Amino acid sequence: MILRTGRSVISRVLFVVFLVAVGAFFAIPLAWLMVAPFDASPSMSVQWPDWTLANFRTLAENPYALRSIGNSLLLAVGTMAVTVVTATLASYALSRVRIPGRDALLYGMLLLSSIVTGTAAMVPTFQLMTAVNLIDTRTGVALVLTGGLLPTVIFILKDFMDSVPRSYEESARLYGASRLQVLTHVVVPVARPGIAFVAIWGMVQVWGNFLVPFLLLRDPNTQPAAVLMYTFYTEAGQADLRLISVFSLIFVAPVLVIYLVVNRKFGFRFFGGIKA
Repeated sequence: MILRTGRSVISRVLFVVFLVAVGAFFAIPLAWLMVAPFDASPSMSVQWPDWTLANFRTLAENPYALRSIGNSLLLAVGTMAVTVVTATLASYALSRVRIPGRDALLYGMLLLSSIVTGTAAMVPTFQLMTAVNLIDTRTGVALVLTGGLLPTVIFILKDFMDSVPRSYEESARLYGASRLQVLTHVVVPVARPGIAFVAIWGMVQVWGNFLVPFLLLRDPNTQPAAVLMYTFYTEAGQADLRLISVFSLIFVAPVLVIYLVVNRKFGFRFFGGIKA
């Protein structure tokens, strides 16, 4: 009995040590991100900083830095809006209309979107955007990103659409509601947790995307923050940690704000309601 108790205590201690090690593994980069922007001479290690705000002033002197944040917001919001509207209509149609091979179509889209990655599709994507004259335009970038997000978003939203009772829609139709009114006033309110999830997920995917904007945008005035960060190098070809650390801190701020707002409104609960 004593031996068994001792083994249990040892296993618990080892489990706690493992959790502390994993937590430290994730906490150290975050600690660096919090202190390096305020260090006069940041390095790759976490150290007590030589406190200064000069790094922020240096970043503010860059004519493209703050503009790139605005470009990222524009791309993220625009892509999210197009993706959510398109995926909502498509998922609702696939949920309600019985067509042969519907499930195979859904799984096929999801599978192909996972296999054909952005790297594999670089050449055909560039050729397609060149053919439609959308190179060096935010519209072209938003359309390409939307095409990459749609299969997954439609697949996720269809489950939420399936969970909406058909009796709700039938009651609305009896009162003379059109199909569009049924969708906007009945189905969307009930499925809003899923719509909110895919909206935030899509914005995060676009916010950190480097390949597509780097491939299609040439004008520094239109490049998002993920691409501009690639240019923060010194004359010797070394990474400028002062600019990178400051810009990284500013870069993650909008995502944290979105998380806090959504978590306050929805939390970790999934709920819905019918709009009166």
